[in-house]
Parts: sequence; structure tokens; C-alpha cells
Amino acid sequence: MAVNSAPQDDPRLVRIKESIRTIPDFPKAGILFRDVTTLLLDHKAFKDTIDIFVERYKHMKIDAVVGIEARGFIFGPPIALGIGAKFVPHRKPKKLPGPVVAEEYTLEYGTDRIEMHEGAVQSGERCLVVDDLIATGGTLAAGIRLIERVGAEVVECACLIELSELKGREKLMGKPLFVLVDFEGE
Repeated sequence: MAVNSAPQDDPRLVRIKESIRTIPDFPKAGILFRDVTTLLLDHKAFKDTIDIFVERYKHMKIDAVVGIEARGFIFGPPIALGIGAKFVPHRKPKKLPGPVVAEEYTLEYGTDRIEMHEGAVQSGERCLVVDDLIATGGTLAAGIRLIERVGAEVVECACLIELSELKGREKLMGKPLFVLVDFEGE
């Protein structure tokens, strides 16, 4: 699997990483929650984040940017606009009206499911899957399976943050993952 990340000499990455707040013991003891809402309060850091993604994908002939609920909905639409692609939401169950296709996946505490509208992604289309963070990789892997089930191609996954110690990349079925910041060891 390709190990891709933004060029670490890009000065924008310092501001981006510093704008992400860490909240200890949330949602439970022992967890260091990486909060992107503080990045959204810093319009320069948010713009830099989107710009880096757009620079990477603008020449890759992406047909659809697929955002994973919920924070993939923050980053996905501006990336889609910037590269001239459609935006397709992957939602939690019973959030989309009309016919959907769905994929179940396992979490450490049970199962969940993501859905997208039937026909939102067409066979042969090239897709980018976007979320704010990859931890264990289960949700991104489910998104990949759902896209591939309808005959489309996942070109790459893109996340703002990677928690690499949780080895989520290993669940992505060989698909490349592009990340901006990693909090490994912090």
C-alpha cells in the first residue's frame, strides 16, 4: 500500500497541525480526541487544508469526491468544487431519502452501516474518499467496498489526520491513503 503524506517541508502543515485541538479523556478515559472544529475557526488553516488537497487531486481526473459522515462532509464539498467533481455523501442508516445501497462494517464495540443513494456513483467513475481522520480504518474500508460494489474505482483515500499507531491503513485493501498530519507518539 502506498504511504502518502503531504510534503513535510510544506510550511502550511505547521499551522494546520497546531490548529487541531487535543482533548484528553474524550469521549472516555485514555482517549486523546483530535478536534478539527478549532481548525475550522482558523480560516487560514482551513483554506490551507483544502488547498493542499485540491493541489494533489486537481489533475487526477476524479469524477466523485465521497465524504464519510460527518466530518467528511466538511472537507469533501470544497475539495469537489476545487477539482471540478461531484460530491457524494456516505451517510449513517436512515438519513438519506429514497433508494440506497449500503455496507455494514464492524467496530470494536459492534457494527455500523453506511449508505449512499442508488446511482450517485456510476460504474467506471473514479472516486476519492474523504474523511477527517483515520484511526482503525473500518469506516473508510466500508466506504471503499460500497464504491467498488457499484463498479466504480477508488483512486485514493484522503484524511486530514492519521492516528498511525492504530494501523487503519492496513484495512484499506491496498488503496493509497494521503494524509496531512500524523499524531503518532503524541
